[in-house]
Amino acid sequence: MAKKIVKRKKLRVFRLLLLLFVIAIISFFVYLYVTTNTQNIIIKGNNYISDEEVLQETDLKNYPSFILTMPFKIQKKLAKNQYIKSVKVRRKFYHTFEITIKEYDVLFKNDTLNKYVLDNKQEITSDLEFRVPRLVNYTPDKKYSSLIENMKSVDKSILGKISEISYQPNEFDKDRFLLLMDDGNSVYLTLTKFEMINYYNEVFGKKELAPNFTQSKESGRGNNGGNNGGKNFKRKKNNR
Repeated sequence: MAKKIVKRKKLRVFRLLLLLFVIAIISFFVYLYVTTNTQNIIIKGNNYISDEEVLQETDLKNYPSFILTMPFKIQKKLAKNQYIKSVKVRRKFYHTFEITIKEYDVLFKNDTLNKYVLDNKQEITSDLEFRVPRLVNYTPDKKYSSLIENMKSVDKSILGKISEISYQPNEFDKDRFLLLMDDGNSVYLTLTKFEMINYYNEVFGKKELAPNFTQSKESGRGNNGGNNGGKNFKRKKNNR
């Protein structure tokens, strides 16, 4: 009887040690997986804010733990940026974060306020210079608000050709604006027919000009050149 009791005790001790060993191995791999740093960061859709700014605002610059970094927290931080309309963050294969950004469009710069105007009507200051049209004179509030709404409907390829915008009412039309184009032409438009600017390429592709279009020797700047492709940032091996 004594021998059987000793064998059972040894068997129990062996099983206990084996269980502890398995738990230790599992814990090691779980720890290794949880503490593994982010390896890649893919950023898409940002035209106005830089990649560096995205990394700084999300604390991703140091490539933190992939598992412990929550996508919703990244989204929450980026949502505070004045240029960002919406943002989506996804985890992908091999410890990769994919950040897809949708920005507000910068419609023009209000020279009298020295501020940029976004398509949500927000006026912002920026140390950066965006190549967008410039509103060069004071515009009454109602006309100003209507101008923003109309600018939102202007095709981006046309918006990029507008250098300056000025409010130029006359006795017959209190909604009239003058647009100076990069190619030296000028266009008078009223707010109720502002969408006509989208036919600019068709009109000036022909010799004859439409009644609302006149030529001048003025010239200006082009549109903002943005980046639409995703950028892939890989963690350097010597970073820690």
